[in-house]
Amino acid sequence: MKVGIVGLPQTGKKTLFQVLTGCKLHDVTGPPKPIPGTADIVDKRFDRLVALYKPKKATRARIDLVLLPKMEQEAITKGDIFRDISDVDVLCHVVRAFEDESIYHATGSVDPLRDVKTVNSEFLLHDQVFLEKRIERLETSLKKIKDERQTKELDLLKRMQTHLENEQPLRLMHFAEEDDQLIRSYPFITRKELILVFNVSEDRHDETALIEMVSDLCSAGKMEAMTVSAKVESEIALLDSDEERQEFLQDLGITVPALEILTGLCLKALGRISFFTVGQDEVRQWLVRLNSSAPKAAGAIHSDLQKGFIRAEVMKYEELISYGNEAELKKAGKLYVQGKDYIVMDGDILNIRFNV
Repeated sequence: MKVGIVGLPQTGKKTLFQVLTGCKLHDVTGPPKPIPGTADIVDKRFDRLVALYKPKKATRARIDLVLLPKMEQEAITKGDIFRDISDVDVLCHVVRAFEDESIYHATGSVDPLRDVKTVNSEFLLHDQVFLEKRIERLETSLKKIKDERQTKELDLLKRMQTHLENEQPLRLMHFAEEDDQLIRSYPFITRKELILVFNVSEDRHDETALIEMVSDLCSAGKMEAMTVSAKVESEIALLDSDEERQEFLQDLGITVPALEILTGLCLKALGRISFFTVGQDEVRQWLVRLNSSAPKAAGAIHSDLQKGFIRAEVMKYEELISYGNEAELKKAGKLYVQGKDYIVMDGDILNIRFNV
């Protein structure tokens, strides 16, 4: 599962990608192409568990990211950018919301709402053009020979076309499982979950007015939104220790780092939750699909644990922190033994019992 970072030129995409992945990007010659990377999931619960258990090894969960080429008019006209976008599962649209006379803006002025609507319109147009071509091919084919599957697909595509003509992204449209099978391989961009990341100036990192301004747009279009100062985050990333980073955040009045919010939104968009395994040897964060059973979660650790699953011993993160340690938690009867039907919750701490 991949998150694609996209946006117009000079929005701060590259800086944000470098902060998230730790990659050092340099200017390269040749045609633009996607740049892959991975990012740690920033989660305070993981940090608390590491502090509690003091393990020999601490392993965060990670997500795959890809920095997509900037959305310049030439790339839009040729369609190259859309082929790259269709290869990711979630889109993170970085929108410029900072003023800086030394950095040009592609359209001459900073207007975040305009830029969001511009990019969304390009996404809608791409899906409409694809549908028109596919509908035309299906109608031509069905004139020659009747095919039940193609007839169903044509009916579905025409409904999708009407939906898009009303300027509604496809992620707002309900698809039955049979529908999904018909179009799963098609490069529809507006079916993807979309996160708007407004890159603001250093002195506006805690401002809520911008998010309030786009709240109705986000609600209507099923989008998430947040603000980040890529410049501030890049300065934090350069600090040597966690203590220095915490002091820096406190000085700025930041209680939840922007990168923690962003990786959390990415997990939500991907339909993933976190669970943990703990001990003196290792504290580790794992990702699993929302509403996964305990055996499925065990399989995320190792396939043998899923095959031989017997039970899961479950601690709730909040209860463990409240009681201070495992011994006190167990004394209070807060260690839960769960079977195969248990649905893992975000933040669960699991110990899998199995036999192969």
